[in-house]
Amino acid sequence: MRHFISVNQLSVKEIHSLLDTAESLRNENKKVNDQIFAANLFFEPSTRTKMSFIVAQRKLGLEVLDLHEDISSTRKGETLYDTAKTFESIGANLLIVRHHADTWFEDLQDQISIPIINGGAGKAEHPTQCLLDLLTLYQEFGRLRGLNVVIVGDIKHSRVARSNANALKRLGAKVSLCAAPGFEDHSLDFPYITIDEATKKCDALMLLRIQHERHTTNSFIDDYLKNYGLTKEREKRMQKHAIILHPAPINRGVEIDSDLVECERSRIFKQMNNGVFIRMAIMIELLQEWGLLNENIIEKREKTVISV
Repeated sequence: MRHFISVNQLSVKEIHSLLDTAESLRNENKKVNDQIFAANLFFEPSTRTKMSFIVAQRKLGLEVLDLHEDISSTRKGETLYDTAKTFESIGANLLIVRHHADTWFEDLQDQISIPIINGGAGKAEHPTQCLLDLLTLYQEFGRLRGLNVVIVGDIKHSRVARSNANALKRLGAKVSLCAAPGFEDHSLDFPYITIDEATKKCDALMLLRIQHERHTTNSFIDDYLKNYGLTKEREKRMQKHAIILHPAPINRGVEIDSDLVECERSRIFKQMNNGVFIRMAIMIELLQEWGLLNENIIEKREKTVISV
C-alpha cells in the first residue's frame, strides 16, 4: 500500500488486518521513536477527521504540521500539487489531504514521493471514515458478514455512503439505501427502501446529514425528520439489538431526533473514538511500507509505577 486513497484498493484480508491493528493500538499504546513529520492539508472544514488525525499523530509521537488554508499561499492561487510538493520539500514524511475535488489524488499519487492518505475526496470517497465504521460494527456484532446495514440520508452527495456501501458488500453485509426524493444515487447498485422499512429490518442504521454545501439547488425539504429521518417513534420499532451510526456532524432534529443522539442504541461517539485508532493503524502501515518505520523504532510505552 503506497498511498491510502480508497478502501477498494485493499483486499478483504488487508481490511481485517487494519481493523486488528487498530484494536491492538487501543491497548498497547505504541510510540514512534524517530522524528517523523505528518502534514495535515485540509481544504474543507473538518472537526472529527482532522482532530482525530492530530490526536493519532501525537499518540504515535509524530511531529504535526498543520496547514491553515485561510492564511496559506492557496489564497494567492497556489495549486494543491504545489502545496503538497512544498511540504514534501521541507521535510514532511506523510501527507493527509482533504479536498473538495472528487479526484484530487490523481494529480498527486504519481508525483509525490511520500505516502498520502485520503482524508476526504469531494463526494467520492472517505476511506478512513469507512474503516472506523467497519471497526464499530465489528466490535458490536463480532462479524460483518450477513449484517443488515441501511444507509439513510443524502446518498447522492455523500462520500461516506459510497465508501461504506461498497466495502460492506465486499465483506458480506447486506446493504440497503434510503433517501428522500432527489437524494438518491442510482449509480450505486443497492436496493432502496423506505425509512419505515429500514428501521424494522436493520441491524445497523447509518444516518447521513443533508450536505447543503454540495447541492446546486435549494436542498431544504419540509418536515424532513417526520418523513425521512429517525424519529423516536421509528426508533422504538427497531430490533432490540439494532444500533445507530452517524459520521457527524449531526443536524439534530433533522436526520435524527436530538434525544436519540446519545440514546442506548447510539454508537455515534464510539465511532469518533474508533477514528483515532484506525488512523493510527493506517499511518503505521504506510510508514512501514515506505521503509520509514520498522519494528525496532516502534516501541510499546510501558506504564511505570513510581513508589514514594
